Amino acid sequence: MKRIALSVLIVIVALTAYAQTLQPTISAMKWGADYKLHVKLANDSAYVMDVKGLYHTGKNLFIDTTDKSTTYYPVTLDKEFIDYIKNKKIEEQGLDTIKTDSLKVSYKTLWSATHANLGGGYIHFVNCLVYSLESQQLKLTDPIFKRPVTEWKPKPMTESYKRTRKWEFYYPSTQKMAQKEYKLRLKENDLRDLQGVPTRFVELFLETSQSEYEKLIGNRKMQLVAQIDLVRLLLGAKYLGEDQIRHISSKVLAAVVKYNVNTMPSVIIFDDYNAAVAMSLNSKGYQIDYIVYSDGETVSGADLEGRTAIIEGLIKNINEANERVFRKRLQIYYQKVK
Repeated sequence: MKRIALSVLIVIVALTAYAQTLQPTISAMKWGADYKLHVKLANDSAYVMDVKGLYHTGKNLFIDTTDKSTTYYPVTLDKEFIDYIKNKKIEEQGLDTIKTDSLKVSYKTLWSATHANLGGGYIHFVNCLVYSLESQQLKLTDPIFKRPVTEWKPKPMTESYKRTRKWEFYYPSTQKMAQKEYKLRLKENDLRDLQGVPTRFVELFLETSQSEYEKLIGNRKMQLVAQIDLVRLLLGAKYLGEDQIRHISSKVLAAVVKYNVNTMPSVIIFDDYNAAVAMSLNSKGYQIDYIVYSDGETVSGADLEGRTAIIEGLIKNINEANERVFRKRLQIYYQKVK
């Protein structure tokens, strides 16, 4: 497996579901001597980002360019992608129902239901699901996810009934239940639903107890809660009925149509190249919006051009690897979708 080690620093944008304008483009970005990024946007607003005070992913981050996992950055959705969704003649009727006039959507699986409207690869599926959970457009406590109370038992007893009979919802709704389901699926080599989910999401899910999860909710750490909820939801994906899948699809679509970010862009620091890279996600994958180098005034132009080419190549490799994961996922798991 070929891996390229990168230390990155992520500026995670604040997301809001109700703003009316999309993110302005960057007109200038400068790395100051104070180890801060000075960013100016096309609307003349300016921001100073304190690089030292931002969250670091650590020195052990790897970008996997094979077809075994997805590289995930919590970047903004590009205006092109938002327009792509809105131009599909989506007609919203309240917050609960979205109908599409021009698309025939299959509700056999969660993926088929969302992909028909969202397009893009699996990375869009993850980003949009996480955003809908984080923005609380999609709530896993919605009544539609609650299993009906019944004394009915299948004869003969099915494996799925044995696994889920104590579940209050159509997904494992506590950390104890969800982690038990994960371990059983791992033992059975049946974690297809989590293929492509960022490794750190799964690690966070496994490391978090129910009491810690509830503290995250109480402290409004919705980004972390959404990452855990994504794993829980996907662990229950094969047990979802059509009604639940329709509900999730409409909520995700509504969240994306309403999607907006505050004016501050997403920036990733490639420490190995002394580069601050503003990035977003369009319909084809990650794209580079702007690059600035901390030592840009002291090295040759040829050196900077070489680094830029390397970073562009890395992003290209990431998009291609993510696409391979997407294709593999379709081939392995969604063969039953006609």
